[in-house]
Formats: sequence, structure tokens, C-alpha cells
Amino acid sequence: MSKVFDLWKEIGGAFGPSGREDAVREAIAAAAGDYVDDITTDALGNLICRKKGSGKKLLFAAHMDSIGVVATYIDEKGFIRFSQVGGLFHGDLINIQVRFANGTRGVISYEEKPAFKDLTMDNLFIDIGAGSREDAARMVQIGDFAVFEALRFEQNGVLCGPYLDNRIGCVTLLLMLEQLSGQQSENDLYFVFTAQEEVGLRGAGAAAFAVEPDVAIAVDVTDTGDLPERRTPVAVELGGGPAVKVMDRSVICTPAVCAALERAAADCGISVQREILQFGGTDTAMLQKTGAGVQVGAVSIPTRYIHSPSELCAVSDVEQAAALLARFAVTAQ
Repeated sequence: MSKVFDLWKEIGGAFGPSGREDAVREAIAAAAGDYVDDITTDALGNLICRKKGSGKKLLFAAHMDSIGVVATYIDEKGFIRFSQVGGLFHGDLINIQVRFANGTRGVISYEEKPAFKDLTMDNLFIDIGAGSREDAARMVQIGDFAVFEALRFEQNGVLCGPYLDNRIGCVTLLLMLEQLSGQQSENDLYFVFTAQEEVGLRGAGAAAFAVEPDVAIAVDVTDTGDLPERRTPVAVELGGGPAVKVMDRSVICTPAVCAALERAAADCGISVQREILQFGGTDTAMLQKTGAGVQVGAVSIPTRYIHSPSELCAVSDVEQAAALLARFAVTAQ
């Protein structure tokens, strides 16, 4: 298995839905500790790692939270109703396994009376094998969060499993830090693993307000357009190299920053793709709007089946993203 897979298995396997990122934060801090000068955690739960320098202040952000579900009601037979934490599509949830923080596992299923095409989140429930409300309440409390539980694997240079979004962005920054350990950079580098991105980009704004960077780069996943009969054209392919974001629904990236990222990739002999995402957004938007405004860019990992338990990306795209970002950190002026 690749180093990328090993890191992702460790970081991605930590329990960390939005607002409950503690275990992920601890795993990342342990992995980053040897490569940075100091590590702090702010009031929102962002992990801020600094590699000190006297030059330009650069912030690199990857959100460490994940989507999930939260228990809202337990019926008399022990079935658990839930609400979503972040964006979920009910078609991805039928008969999948979830895991609560205390280790209790369950299966999401659905009421069969409505036609399948008419199902909404209100028709779904979690079955933990309880025989009554009292049985269920001994294992799950109202307000408990749960995450997808599924196998992670590497095959033919591809990773598959839950929470590539965005633990693979966190892995990219950790690989970048490792590469920078053997390089000289005058720039003042901040590696921010943000909280609560999936519920409104909440952590990124607070972190950027505290750091006040000259330039901020978000690292996240992006959709691909290489599946059969794709409805919305996207000029991004799995394994085609990391994507430099031009714009999405929430942000237009700074042209000079995009150009500098592409130059860094060229210096490394890396081919990059240009990303224009017609739906969704990332921490980039919040970073840009912080304070009096920040120059921003974004590097994205092409990923299929985003927000499902079986997301899929190419190892090479991750490795190349880390390399071009390390080069950018050294050369940005």
C-alpha cells in the first residue's frame, strides 16, 4: 500500500463529523508535530500548525470535518430517526452502515410505503438492532452523531472509501509538510486543518481572521466529469493531475495566485487541470472574505462519488498536489 493510503486510513478512520473533530485533530497533530514549530487549537476547534519564517504569510487550509447524521428521535420499537450534518443525498444512504462515537453501529433503511422515487430524509431511519426505545436509549442518545462505516482500500493506484472529502486534503498538507522539511522557505507558513466546513465554512473564517495571511490556499476534493453520460460537463478527470480552481459557485480565485500555482506545477513537471465547479464551494470563499480581503487560490483532488460512503480518487493526484504546493510555498513572493 502507498504512504498516501496509510495516512488516509489513519486520518480518515478517526471519528470527526462537523463539530466533533477532536479525534481527527489529535491524529493530525501527532502526524504533523515533527515538521512544524508550533501547534495551537482555537475556540472553534481549528488546528493551526506553523512553520515559522520572515517572508510572506501563507495559509494552507484543508477541512478535517466530515458529513454525518445526528439522532433526533427514538420510536417505541427502537428505530432512530435522524437529521443530516452537512449535505446528504438520500440515494447514497439506503442500507449503508453508520457508526456512533461510542462504537454503536447501525444500518440506515427506509419506510417502504412511499414510492422509492418519492423518498425524503423524513422516510429514513437507523436500525441498531434494538427491540424497544429503552434498548436503543442504552446505546444511543438524542443528539449523538454518527458517521459512515465502510471499508477503505487501495487498488490499481486508486483509493476508495468514506471521507476522502476532505481527509485526503489533510493528507495532502501532511505530505507537503514532510517534503518541506528538506527545503528552505523564507515564507511564514500556516497549515490550518479547519472545523465545520461542511455546515457553512465556519472554521476557515475564524482561522484566517487570526492569522491575517497575505495569500490563502484551500485544499479540498472536486467533482469529475469522466463518468458515463455525465449530465453536467466538468473538465476534470480522475488521475489527470491536481486541479487548480478557477471559480465555483462561492468564489472567483485570484488570477495571480492561480498562475503561481500553475508555475509551481510546471517547475515540478506536473500537469494540472483547471477546475470550474458549477455547484458547491469550499473554504476558499470564506478565506477570501476575511478581514479586508485575502488573495486566494485552491488546489483540488479529483474525486468521484463525493458525499457517499464510497468516494474514489487517484493516489498520483494526491502526491502531485502535495509536490506543487510545497514548491509554491518555497517560491511565492
